[in-house]
Amino acid sequence: MRIYLHVLSLLLFCLGAVACHNLKKETRQVFTQDDVAVEVARNVEILYSDSAVVRVRVTGPLMHNHINRDDPRQEFPAGVKIEFLEPNLSIKSTIIAKTAIRYQEKGRIIARDSVVLTTAKKEKLETEELIWDEKTAKVFTEKFVKVTRPGEIIYGFGLEAEQDFSYWKITVPKGRIKVDQLNEVLK
Repeated sequence: MRIYLHVLSLLLFCLGAVACHNLKKETRQVFTQDDVAVEVARNVEILYSDSAVVRVRVTGPLMHNHINRDDPRQEFPAGVKIEFLEPNLSIKSTIIAKTAIRYQEKGRIIARDSVVLTTAKKEKLETEELIWDEKTAKVFTEKFVKVTRPGEIIYGFGLEAEQDFSYWKITVPKGRIKVDQLNEVLK
């Protein structure tokens, strides 16, 4: 009879231990491919150089680097600043926007929301979207644009320009220009 009580006690003890173990649920963190496909960086600075000379500096307070093979991209959800530099590192022109996405494979940055391009010559472009093509060194948009230069303001839709704004044209222009500059425009 004692053997039966010992066996029964041992059996009850084992069942209790197993039951208590099952009550303690293990929590495991499960990550999906989407969770681990994004790297987050703060206070980012990206430099583009040509023949060991820095030509462009891209900065932003926050960058999400999506390393997805199908759609790799870098997002700047908290703003971006793109500076186009002279060989002596003086700034030729600057683009500032509230958000931007850089598509590495396409070689393009799409800046959106309150985009402003300014130049050392006191020219200013304002639009809601501006695309910078890294390969051709050009910027363009199909959106409404406002270009302010000393003494004139030109409005229109669509724009194509050199990244430093040394040459630019508005696809459908409207606005006022100085009469003494009319001959230059008509050439």
